[in-house]
Amino acid sequence: MTDQYQNFSHSPLGQFVTKNLGLPQPPKLQRFERATPVLEGAVLFGAAANSIFVAGISQVLANIHANSYAGNNPKLQQLAARVGLNLGAFNIGDKESKFKALIFDASGIAQSQDLQQLYAFFQPLMRQVSASGRVVVVGLNPQQAKTVAQATAQRALQGFVKSLAKELKKGITAQLLYVDPDAEGNMESSLRFVLSPRSAYISGQVLYIQHDAQVQHMDWQQPLLGKTALVTGASRGIGAAIAQVLARDGAHVICLDIPAQQQDLQAIANQIKGSALALDISQANAGMQILAAAQSQGGLDIVVHNAGITRDKTLANMPQQAWDVVLDINLSAIERINHHLLSHQGLNAQARMVCISSISGIAGNMGQSNYATSKAGVIGLVEYTAPTLAQGMTINAVAPGFIETQMTATIPFAIREAGRRMNAMSQAGLPIDVAEAIAFFAQPASGGLNGNILRVCGQSILGA
Repeated sequence: MTDQYQNFSHSPLGQFVTKNLGLPQPPKLQRFERATPVLEGAVLFGAAANSIFVAGISQVLANIHANSYAGNNPKLQQLAARVGLNLGAFNIGDKESKFKALIFDASGIAQSQDLQQLYAFFQPLMRQVSASGRVVVVGLNPQQAKTVAQATAQRALQGFVKSLAKELKKGITAQLLYVDPDAEGNMESSLRFVLSPRSAYISGQVLYIQHDAQVQHMDWQQPLLGKTALVTGASRGIGAAIAQVLARDGAHVICLDIPAQQQDLQAIANQIKGSALALDISQANAGMQILAAAQSQGGLDIVVHNAGITRDKTLANMPQQAWDVVLDINLSAIERINHHLLSHQGLNAQARMVCISSISGIAGNMGQSNYATSKAGVIGLVEYTAPTLAQGMTINAVAPGFIETQMTATIPFAIREAGRRMNAMSQAGLPIDVAEAIAFFAQPASGGLNGNILRVCGQSILGA
């Protein structure tokens, strides 16, 4: 559905009206297009004293051929040069230069006084980030800290990044990557994602990167080549976008939806040269049928639990059937299917499971006690399952905010407009935004990401 207000705000009259009335001006977000580099523009790289991830970040910047610069930091330049990254010199006093990305390795911040280094690096540069630019802070996972002071200072990074993300305009995003001390070699997929237009509608988020010994070398243009994926609820909306993006990245996609949606389901499967599986996931034998379909494709490498429903009512007005059906489809069916696939070797080694939660599951939402319960349960499933997985498997969740779909198009105008504007980007997301996040978690190189909950919500004020 077209956002008429966004279009109006970019017209000459709209710019005049919104500026003078103090109304939001939703930026035009830069989204991913084929055959474009990860970053189109210069990168300024900085680091706190004694930071430990400089070499790993430098290696990624070299791999993506980023036009990279550093301020007056000879040690940083020397460390970068060792991995083949030439950091050009930049005078912090230069107010004319523009940067597409600012990256700061904050892992060396060991006490609260060291946090001044954040201010010293970022404050002079806040007006020099280009539209749709990226701000990335890399820190040490506070749970891996050696002292209380270090844990305190590293945890403080979250407040900085989340606040900065709300100050940035023009489609600029800010993210925090917490990296375990031994996971420097597992940062590439995350850095590529948060620096690229694939993360256009994600801001103020925290990702935790663990060590994964199975570092995967792959074709970054088609990272899922040779993989088999299952996407539930794939006949339309977000599910169809997920199927299309996974296929674009090289996967064979088994598109699943209820029999009533078979015509649309088959159309999507045909479009992406995938397979169609008409099945109600709430059936007791759904796991068995999925397993049979997967075995014909050599097992599953990717499972995306996208199917879900809403039956919104306040609890006082909610019939039991509305509670039961939402909990069963949105949560219990995922539990049953995962249990069957895991207990019957339906998932290949290094398989990736991604579940769709919601910001309702994080913050709650009036009239959605059943839906919010189910989506909070999905988060619990992901967090508990993650450490139990073997053979390099991972499970993560994506929690969308207000996304433009057929479902949100039916929401009354005033409520729909409020949903669109109640985030740092003053607009709704698109199904492609959710799909890009899922494709990122699905990559073989994302083995260091396990148990993460990533909101795709433009930094919604709900749950922020």
